[in-house]
Amino acid sequence: MGRGTRRWGPVVAVLCGALAVGTLSASAESGPSQRVAQKTSKRSYRVEVDAVAYHLPGRTALGIPVRKGVVAVDPRLIPLGTKLHVPGYGRGIAADVGSAIKGRIIDLWMPSDAAARQWGRRTVVITVFR
Repeated sequence: MGRGTRRWGPVVAVLCGALAVGTLSASAESGPSQRVAQKTSKRSYRVEVDAVAYHLPGRTALGIPVRKGVVAVDPRLIPLGTKLHVPGYGRGIAADVGSAIKGRIIDLWMPSDAAARQWGRRTVVITVFR
C-alpha cells in the first residue's frame, strides 16, 4: 500500500461516486481542461486520460502476471481492480501502479515493443465500470 493511500482512499471513493452519479459535473464554461468525468450510466463513468503503451515482463501491484488488458493507473483516480474500456485497446483491468502514473495518465501493457511503439501516447476517453 502506498504512502497516504489509507488517508485519501475514502475521499477519492466519495468523489468518484459523486462524479459517477453526476452531482459534480463540469459546466460548459469550465472549459475542456475541467472535464474530468462524464456520466454514462449508473454503473460507469468516462474520464479523459493520456494512455501510454509499455512492454515489460513481471507482475502487477495486484500480484497477477502482466498480459493484454493490464492497465497501470493512479489509484487515487481509479481504484485497483476496476474494469475499464479503452478505445482502440479494448477491455482492461486497473491492476498496476507506476512511479510515473500521476493523475490522468494510464499505462497499457502491450505484447511487444513494436506494438507499444505503434500505440505511443494518445489522449483517449476511457469508460470506468464500477
